[in-house]
Amino acid sequence: MGKITKFIIFAGGIIVVGIVAAGSISTFGKKAVEKKAIKKRDAVVIMPSDKAGQKAVSYINKYILGQKAKAVLVKTEKENGVYKLYLKIGAHKFISYVTRNGRILFPTGVDLALKPKKRRLVSQNIPKRERPDVKLFVMSYCPFGLQMEKAFLPVYKLLKNKADMGIYFVNYAMHGKKEVEEDLRQYCIQKEEKEKYYSYLNCFIKNKDFKKCLSSAGIDRAKLAKCTSDTDRKYGVTKSYNNRDSYLNGRFPKVPLQEGLNKKYKIRGSPTVVINDKVVRIYSRSPEKFKEAVCKAFISPPKECSVGLSKKVSSA
Repeated sequence: MGKITKFIIFAGGIIVVGIVAAGSISTFGKKAVEKKAIKKRDAVVIMPSDKAGQKAVSYINKYILGQKAKAVLVKTEKENGVYKLYLKIGAHKFISYVTRNGRILFPTGVDLALKPKKRRLVSQNIPKRERPDVKLFVMSYCPFGLQMEKAFLPVYKLLKNKADMGIYFVNYAMHGKKEVEEDLRQYCIQKEEKEKYYSYLNCFIKNKDFKKCLSSAGIDRAKLAKCTSDTDRKYGVTKSYNNRDSYLNGRFPKVPLQEGLNKKYKIRGSPTVVINDKVVRIYSRSPEKFKEAVCKAFISPPKECSVGLSKKVSSA
């Protein structure tokens, strides 16, 4: 029985699939031909590191990222018989690997000499206050931002009278003009009719139909229109969108609504949770885990912290 191992490459990692041949090869001649073909196919022709790196990046952009984002090759170096690639996608940095003949791409690598660290579901050492301050930074159409908002909202409902909790916006957009406009819209709803904002958001995270959600939340359209116009003029949101030279990495329009807070907390992407002025990582994006993170930030946790919330993680 012959065994063939194939590598299937995805954006998030590598899945190794073993396929066992149905029967043995009947003749030596057939084996020899196949071996010769495989040897020719897998012949190691060493590429320069930059050429192999650019080939890998071209593949990533065309087949993995499509039109949604663009990977940029920062530098390459040789490591353990392969090329190590330093990449940037938007504001994020990644490390991938490619064989020296430019044939096989490894989007991520695992050092088998190191023992894996146990992942903590909630970041430790969260600063404590009598009344915690919780900020969730998102892009309004980011799938993972929406996923975290679904975890945030039940916690907000439970603890809104005990902690200061709010939605804030990352200072660039990755989902086109509709996201720039929605960030501006939500910013103004919070500013003008904060008591109705969470009703609007509850609707928006389910269907992303802002017109329907404005109606169901009872938002004053005239007040909203004036705020968006004034805010747009004040921060130059549309002006920034129309100036492609100002785009982050030449691809992502800036949304300078809360630039100061983005710089203060060094916000890099959506979602980012900041509790008592510290960025906190909540790996399991469920209401219960979000609640646990917030409750760790109280000097004296209120009785509401003993209320159990859903442990279900919504799909992104």
